[in-house]
Order: sequence, then C-alpha cells, then structure tokens
Amino acid sequence: MLYEVKNLTKNYDGRHVLDLSLSLEKGRVTGLLGPNGAGKTTLLEVLAFLSQPTAGEIYYKGSGVDFEKTDLIRLRKEAVLVQQKPILFTATVFNNVEFPLKIRDVKKAEREKIVHQLLAIVGMERFSRAMAHRLSGGETQRVAIAQALACSPEVILMDEPTASVDVENQIIIECIIRDINRLKGISVIFTTHDRIQASRIADDIVFIYEGKITESVHENIFSGNIEKDSKGMKFCVIQKNLKIPVLTEKTGRVRISVNPVAVSVKDEFDDLENDYKIKGRLIQLTDEKGTVRALVDIGVPLSFILSDNIVREAHLRIGENILLIFDPEKVEVF
Repeated sequence: MLYEVKNLTKNYDGRHVLDLSLSLEKGRVTGLLGPNGAGKTTLLEVLAFLSQPTAGEIYYKGSGVDFEKTDLIRLRKEAVLVQQKPILFTATVFNNVEFPLKIRDVKKAEREKIVHQLLAIVGMERFSRAMAHRLSGGETQRVAIAQALACSPEVILMDEPTASVDVENQIIIECIIRDINRLKGISVIFTTHDRIQASRIADDIVFIYEGKITESVHENIFSGNIEKDSKGMKFCVIQKNLKIPVLTEKTGRVRISVNPVAVSVKDEFDDLENDYKIKGRLIQLTDEKGTVRALVDIGVPLSFILSDNIVREAHLRIGENILLIFDPEKVEVF
C-alpha cells in the first residue's frame, strides 16, 4: 500500500477542511474527484508532506509519518507535488528541468541526457532553450511535470493538471499521466472536478465532498425555488419552464443535486402520464467503464448514467430529442 490515512483531520481557522480515512495503492493512477472547495488540494498537500494534519495517522509505504520527527525532506523527494499553476524559474526550460539534478550533484553529461529524455516524455524537447516564463499555461504545466520527474519520485501528485490549459494540452497532459505511470511505474494522484476526465485516465476514483469521502460526488447542482402544483407535488423551478421534481419539506430558495442515476430514458414521445418527465436534447455520450454517461440539454446541461444495454435498446443518437423521467427520491435538496 502506498498511503494509508486513518481518521485524518485538517482545520483552518476552526473550520474542518478534511475529516477522512482512505487507502491508496502503489503503482496506480488515482483521481480525487470533487467540486471546488471539497478539500482536494489540502489532501494533496498532506500527502506530499507539505502540510501537517491537525490529527490522525498517515502511513507511507507501511511506515508511520510523524511530522515532528520523520525525515520529511526525504519523503518530499519521493512524493512530488505539481501545483495547479506552477511557478518556474526565470530561466530556460532546460535549466528548470535540470535544477533538481544539479542539487543532487548529478554530473553535467548525465544531466543533459536526462533532461532531454524528460522533455521528450512531455513533448517539450524543442522548447528546451525557450524562456520558461514565456510559455503558455499548458506548456508550463508540461515543463513542471518534467521537473517533477527529474526528482526521480515514486509518486507524483497533481493539482487540477488541466484546469488552466487548452484542449490540445489537456489531451497531451492526460496522455503524459498515463505514460509516466505505465512506462516508469510512478504512482500518480491527481485532483479534478471533471468526472469524465477522471474516468478516462484513473484506475481508481475517490469522491470527496466537504472534506469527507463519499460514495459519489454531488453532481448536477442547480439553484431554484420550491413550488407546489395543484396536485400537491413539489418541484424546484430552475428556470421559467424547467421544473425538477423533489421530495422535501423545504420552501423558498434552495439548491438541489440530481443524482446521475436518478434519471431514466423514454425513447418514444407518447402520451405517458408522468409529472416527472422532461424533454431534452442529447449532446454527448461518453463511455465510463462499463456504463455510459449522457449529457442532455434540458435548458441547463444535465449529466446522468445509463447502462450500455439501455443506450443500444433506446437507439440514442447525438442531437436527437429524448424524454427523461426523474426519480424525485434521488434529488437531494439542501
């Protein structure tokens, strides 16, 4: 086991940021999935031995970590954090990647060889003499990954590695993550709020919400007003003509989260008597390890999960209109 975290808490100004236990396996790509403010970055900083938890136990490769007594410098060389917005030296790309090798007294000839190899891995070899501070966000992220690799880590932790990059660099960085794991055997732990991205590149996904591990991260979060119709049924009115069925005692302005499995599909537009039906246009289908995630425009983007069989049987096509049936019991109101 790479990490074992037991009853870990982290407080800032009296506020619980983390309160969790988890185990992370060695040699795998793990995605920490959750919305902004869930505590993902704080957890990365603890796992990189940069931030001391308020309480709890951390075991790294089977050994307990005491932030007061353990050799943290040694551990920080093995577990390297790549920030969401890396800051590089005002120097060439080559010099930035070379720096960790220089402080380890690697000989010059060997340094040059390693730097070129690492830049090739991240597709930045032709930028070796470019000034690092003039690179784009995606290029900077790739150089930062090469710099982290120069530390010969056993685990690389990445905070939202594609959050500030264009689509081209996003695809490249996702490939880099898989390559450094498969080709070099380095464990990778990354944060994201994009479930589809996590499904594409992670072997394991850990859902984090409000500092805790959950079975699934809250999705499809909308704000609206609770209204009741003539039958006594309650809805959250998000837009003028968009009503999501809910079961709640709350009134007035609320937020709701529609569970991705709270929606089923009706493939024919008949006279079905159902107060919980909403018409939408299918705009995306994505494979998600044995299931299919559908994205539908119902006036707002709505994401939900279907089985492969349902997708085939319903003959779903991108761009077509479909009828969605909601289960109000799986719509959380908060």
